[in-house]
Amino acid sequence: MPVKILWYIQSADGPVPWTDDGVWANDLPRLRALAEGIDRAGFYGALLPTGPHEPLALAAALAPLTERMRLLVALYPGLVSPAKLVDIATVVDNFSGGRLLFNVVNGHDAWLPEYGMFLAHDERYEYSAEYWDAFARRWADPGEGYEGRHIRLAARTFDVPLTFFPEKVQPRVELWGAGGSPAGVAHAAKVVDRYLTFADLPARLDEKFRQAGAEAARHGRTLGFGTRFQVIVRDTEEEAWAYARHLLERTPYDKALELSAYKEGPGWLDRDVASDDPRALRCVDALRSGRLPDVEDLVVHPNVWLGPSIFGFDVFGPGAGTWLVGTPTQVADRINEYAAHGAESFILSGWPLLSEALRFGRDVLPLLDLDHGFAPPPYDDAGNAELLAAFPAFDPAPATAAWR
Repeated sequence: MPVKILWYIQSADGPVPWTDDGVWANDLPRLRALAEGIDRAGFYGALLPTGPHEPLALAAALAPLTERMRLLVALYPGLVSPAKLVDIATVVDNFSGGRLLFNVVNGHDAWLPEYGMFLAHDERYEYSAEYWDAFARRWADPGEGYEGRHIRLAARTFDVPLTFFPEKVQPRVELWGAGGSPAGVAHAAKVVDRYLTFADLPARLDEKFRQAGAEAARHGRTLGFGTRFQVIVRDTEEEAWAYARHLLERTPYDKALELSAYKEGPGWLDRDVASDDPRALRCVDALRSGRLPDVEDLVVHPNVWLGPSIFGFDVFGPGAGTWLVGTPTQVADRINEYAAHGAESFILSGWPLLSEALRFGRDVLPLLDLDHGFAPPPYDDAGNAELLAAFPAFDPAPATAAWR
C-alpha cells in the first residue's frame, strides 16, 4: 500500500533529549536547517507539535525555506477564534502553495486552563466539533456568520471586497487528529479527515482503525489512518540494537520512572500491576529492583521496541514512545506490515532529529511505495553536511555491541 511518511520538527532535540545531558534547544537557525533537511530528504511533511515555539507561527517562518513538505501544525481549538484562524491559515496556506495541515489536539486537560480553556473532557470534544464546523464554513465563505452553542460569529460587515482576501489554494485545510476515549473516537469520526493513533501491535492498530472507520461511516464519512513511531535505522541489525541499548543505558533510572508515569500515572510502580504478560512483569520486577529492564524484554514484535523516548516509556505495551529498530529493509518491512493493517501515514522521529531524518531519507524512503505527490530528490552529501554543521557535535553509540 502507498504510504505518506512525515518527520518531526521539535524545539527540544539532541542525541538523548529526554535527559539533562543529552538535550539541546533548537533555535531558529537550527529549526530552519531541520526543515530544509526534511524537505530535501523527500518526506511528505513534518509535524510541528505544541511547545515553546508556537507551531502555526513557526510554520509561517519555515514555509518559505521549503518547497514540497507539508506543515502539519498541532492546534488546540478555541485558543484563537475560528474566524481569526481562517485569516491566519489562509495566508500561511496561500504563501506555502497549499501545504498547510492541522493536527487537532484536544488532550492534556491540565494545560488548557493556562490558555483560558476550562471545559470538561467530553464537553471539550463537543466544543471542538463546533469550532471546526465554524472554521470550515468561514473558510468556504469569508463573510459568513455562525451561530452555535459555544461559538457565535457575526457576519462580516466591513466594506472590503472579498476579492482582496488571499486566494485559497485548498478547498479546506485538511484535519488530522487522534482520540482514544469513546468521546474522542466519536469526535474524530465527525471532524478529522485522517485519524491518528499511537503505535500498537499491527492487529490491534487495525482494530482501532476499523472502529473509527465504522463510526465515521455512520456519519456518511470516510477516514484516512495514521500512526506514530520513533526509529533507529542502521546498516546492520547489530548496530541498530547497539544504539537502542546505548539510549537505554543513557537514561537514568529516575528519569525512566518519570517517563513511565506519563502513561501509567505517578506512583504506579508501588501499586498492584494488572498484567499477566511475563515480558511486562520482568520489566516491572527490574524497575522495582532499582534497575532498567533488559533491551530484549522491551521487544514486543519484530523490530518493535518499547525503549524510552521524549514521549514516554511504556513497559506494558506500545504507545507514544514506541520505536522501530533495524536495518533499512527491516524497518521498511515493518512499515509495510503496518500499512497492510490500515496505516496510510506515519509520523516518525529519531534523535538527533536532522541526522536521523537524513539517514532515513537516504536509506528507507527509496524502499517504500510513497504517496507523496513528488519524487524524492537525490541525496545531497555536501548540502546535508552544511545543514548538520548548525548543530552540536555528539558522541554516537559504538558501532557494534553484543546483542544479549
